[in-house]
Amino acid sequence: MARSFRRKSAAGAPAAHSFDPDAAAGAADDPAADGMRDRKRDPKRDAKDADRGFGAWLKEIGTIVVIALVLSFLIKTFLFRAFFIPSGSMEETLEIDDRIFVNQLVPQPFDLQHGDIVVFRDTKDWLPPQAESSVSWFKEALIFVGLAPDESQQHLVKRVIGLPGDHVICCDAQGRITVNGEPLDEPYLFPGANPSDLPFDVVVPEGKVWVMGDHRNASADSRANRDKEGEGFVDIEDIEGRAAVIAWPLDRIGFLGNHPDVFDGIPAPEPSAQPTPTGP
Repeated sequence: MARSFRRKSAAGAPAAHSFDPDAAAGAADDPAADGMRDRKRDPKRDAKDADRGFGAWLKEIGTIVVIALVLSFLIKTFLFRAFFIPSGSMEETLEIDDRIFVNQLVPQPFDLQHGDIVVFRDTKDWLPPQAESSVSWFKEALIFVGLAPDESQQHLVKRVIGLPGDHVICCDAQGRITVNGEPLDEPYLFPGANPSDLPFDVVVPEGKVWVMGDHRNASADSRANRDKEGEGFVDIEDIEGRAAVIAWPLDRIGFLGNHPDVFDGIPAPEPSAQPTPTGP
């Protein structure tokens, strides 16, 4: 119930006023009243709160960037590494200027397989000397975290045709390469290219592989380097990894396979296999 009070008016007559608790409570909840109180807040405190919020946002962004860089570096170091294709020796499987990612878990801890496309260091001087070139700091940073290919070292990319112990011959009566006596029908060859125009007969030594490009007419592979150190064989320890993905350009993005159907019928190598003698 409202309680009445009386006070004197300017004319001396008592005036009646009433106090309503419900109305007072309503005024306390009035947004306009809250607005009045907000305008009385300390501006310095508001600025400090804003600065603290912006600093927390920057700290969060910085943490995310650092984590992303660390993960990229670890992936580049232990899992995947970027390379680009400078020549047409692997056409049409890989084309000039393709960017690929290489799985560095092959050949260790996972084994190489026939048909794997591998990137390896040129420790036997298959390539001509490379001219020195300057690289911007930005590209150096991308190379460091594995988002750009490292062009400072000489690398090659080829397909594994012979594994340790394999007897690889070119060619049989139908012009096909044979591995341990089994002929290969190679669908990945560049259209119109022969399996090989250069005859050879080799047994792959332990710890090495025999590699060939898919564009056989334009590939200076194991066949063309038999007169150099290593006699055309590639040391497994020089292999950076197996090419797994084409990452660029966008219209060529896709996974790279090793065509297991081509090599499924290859028998195990004979321990005593030797190259076929030639000449008198």
